[in-house]
Amino acid sequence: MENNRSNYTSLLMIHIGIGVLLFIVPFLSKIFSISIFGFGVYYLIKTQNRNNEALVLSAYVMSVEVLLRMTNGMHFNEYGKYSIILYMLMGMFFTGFKKSSAMYWIFLLLLVPGIILSTFTLSYQVDIRKAIAFNISGPVCLGISAIYCYRRQIKFDRLMDVLTVFGFPLISILTYVYLYNPSIKDTITGTQSNFETSGGFGPNQMSTILGFGIFIFFVQFLLRSSTTKLKVINGGLVLLFAFRSIVTFSRGGVMTAGVMIVLLLIVLYFQTNVRGRFKLMLILVFTVFAALGVWTYSSLQTSGMIDKRYANEDARGRKKQSALTGRERLIESEFEMFMENPILGIGVGKNKEYREEMTGIEAASHNEITRMMAEHGALGILCLLILLFTPMVLCLDNRQHIFMLSFMVFWLLTINHAAMRLAAPAFIYALALLKVTINEEPVVHREQTVGSRIE
Repeated sequence: MENNRSNYTSLLMIHIGIGVLLFIVPFLSKIFSISIFGFGVYYLIKTQNRNNEALVLSAYVMSVEVLLRMTNGMHFNEYGKYSIILYMLMGMFFTGFKKSSAMYWIFLLLLVPGIILSTFTLSYQVDIRKAIAFNISGPVCLGISAIYCYRRQIKFDRLMDVLTVFGFPLISILTYVYLYNPSIKDTITGTQSNFETSGGFGPNQMSTILGFGIFIFFVQFLLRSSTTKLKVINGGLVLLFAFRSIVTFSRGGVMTAGVMIVLLLIVLYFQTNVRGRFKLMLILVFTVFAALGVWTYSSLQTSGMIDKRYANEDARGRKKQSALTGRERLIESEFEMFMENPILGIGVGKNKEYREEMTGIEAASHNEITRMMAEHGALGILCLLILLFTPMVLCLDNRQHIFMLSFMVFWLLTINHAAMRLAAPAFIYALALLKVTINEEPVVHREQTVGSRIE
């Protein structure tokens, strides 16, 4: 799926059309979701996952999840996570998995006590199945995906195919958002997160997925734009995603994208030759000026409100008391839950109910780290340590995986402001565990190979 082929631009156009169609006839989203799922199962059976088709299909589902949520196309709330889990299991059935992935089997087993505990602690007024599924589907999706990806060998070009597939549903989302809210100036009245500029969807999750779009099309611009036409298309898409992500007034996705891009450039700088480094410096300068241009345009479109938002000020320029829009209280309450129940926690799904009893605040967790501590206790901390340190060990023997640090940062930053409500952080984390090879030549040729992609 190289970007110099005509099917890339054709698929971009098709997904612009999908965005328009779902905006006009939202009901078609339900048919679209069934079609995606059915085709995925059929295609995996047909190919028997010979070329990691499970990853490609999961990438598409991960990106399309937000579009389906926006248009009420989900037949059940955790469609994205369950679909990815099924694709990963089917992929493992056909092509197996590494026995050395035992740490992630342990991770999944450590989640079980919290699930059992919740069946006793949740009140009768709560739908126990939904409460548990809402909170545990993300970690389970991560665990299953991690087992599939753990040290699974994949060629760099195939990994780039996966990243390319991420981009197509994101184009549909971007199209929908522009159609839903074509005029930013007429919408912005304050510095709070804005549902109108987010396509009527949650600004936090929209910022996350649009921010991921910034990174995806920056990668396309950097590594898969073999012609001037493709450079213009992919560069333009980076700017469009950046603008719409900024004007959601939710900061998490924008900041995460920025860190991911910086880390990728740093990794490439140390893995390319002299000529490649020079070009990277030029790209960095261009990126900085482009970012300043997008920010200036965003500031003009929002009458300066976006500047106040990132300065943590209200519409009148007064400093807000909370730097995290009130999430400090949620985090504090989850620490209190952990301190009161340090061994097994309070049980999966009990978080929201327990907080309301403690503080009167009815809100779901925004932070997966403190949620794991509150609901799983010490076992949750052990789970987090497995997730954090396992990729760090793999990194020592996987230097050709130039996206590893960027993927890890996406996971870590996203679960700190949006928990795991989307499938994105779970699946992207797993991709960091892949064993990437540039080609079949010895590793000593890596510098020339990576450098040639930038040249």
